[in-house]
Amino acid sequence: MSPHDIQAAEPASTIRPLALARWLFVVAAMVTLMVMVGGITRLTESGLSITQWNPVSGAIPPLSEADWQAEFALYQQTGEYQNVSGPAGMDLEAFKFIFFWEWFHRLLGRLIGLAFAVPLAWFWVKQAIPAGYKPRLLALLALGGMQGAFGWFMVRSGLGGEMTDVSHFWLSIHLLTALFTLSGLVWTALDLRQLAARGENAPARLTGLAVIVAVVLFVQLLLGAWVAGLNAGLASDTWPLMQGRLVPEADWSRGAFWTFTHDPFFIHFLHRWWAWVAVAALIVMARKVRAARRQASIAIHSAFGIQIILGIATVLTGVDLWLAVAHQLVGALLVAATAWGAHVLGRKA
Repeated sequence: MSPHDIQAAEPASTIRPLALARWLFVVAAMVTLMVMVGGITRLTESGLSITQWNPVSGAIPPLSEADWQAEFALYQQTGEYQNVSGPAGMDLEAFKFIFFWEWFHRLLGRLIGLAFAVPLAWFWVKQAIPAGYKPRLLALLALGGMQGAFGWFMVRSGLGGEMTDVSHFWLSIHLLTALFTLSGLVWTALDLRQLAARGENAPARLTGLAVIVAVVLFVQLLLGAWVAGLNAGLASDTWPLMQGRLVPEADWSRGAFWTFTHDPFFIHFLHRWWAWVAVAALIVMARKVRAARRQASIAIHSAFGIQIILGIATVLTGVDLWLAVAHQLVGALLVAATAWGAHVLGRKA
């Protein structure tokens, strides 16, 4: 069946690919904001301030002094409070600050769910979705649901026993799922925008180069998530050397696997130097993309350039809060720009 035949399978008068594309770009922007707020939540150690998951009632913050005291009492039972924030002198007012960021992070997740599910239902009922896109949109909806579940598993991983932080493995799953969802939203929106412009239902293909770049970038993002989860950004405040040497001392006593997945000094080292492998891969992609879509090439170059500068500045300032947040935000923008570049390559193929 030709692309024209596929498109004809839906009532042409009701198909609205451009409206769908704009909606997905808005949701993608909300996911990018979510990633930034997640970074603030992590950097302010706010993630364990809400110890329960109430999908509906949890959208309402404490409204009375008694409610606040009850939430604070739950937090006081955590290992983080008993071993870190409690001995540091945290009072109710300080608790309200970290509670706000975790509550806002969860609220934003709920809003993104509504911003996706409600328009999806409306477009579905109105038969405005082009042929072949319903499974993709349902997959994106499922990813959003999984993201919420992974977020709770992440929080729960830090609530047991003497734990004073969430698992860096669950944190990486939570963050990478969000970034994968972001790339899926951007890719699908670009397919729909192309359909609106050309009238042909011919989605872009994933090329070999795009897969290589995606894998290289995935490794860098995974290392970045582990750096955040292990507070490994504090392992060094100098660049390019760490501890006065290129390769820092690391704990190899528990085996290479543990060192590669748990040692904060070695993971910090890997994250700062694998970044240049990612830069090389992105430069190759950007050069390939330039002839077909110069704006996408500029977006890729700008994103990784700013990201490198922010990463170095974050290290040199001892993980300044807003520099680190900006680093995470630009990381999300880099994912979106890479998805754009990969889509351009897929259109050329």
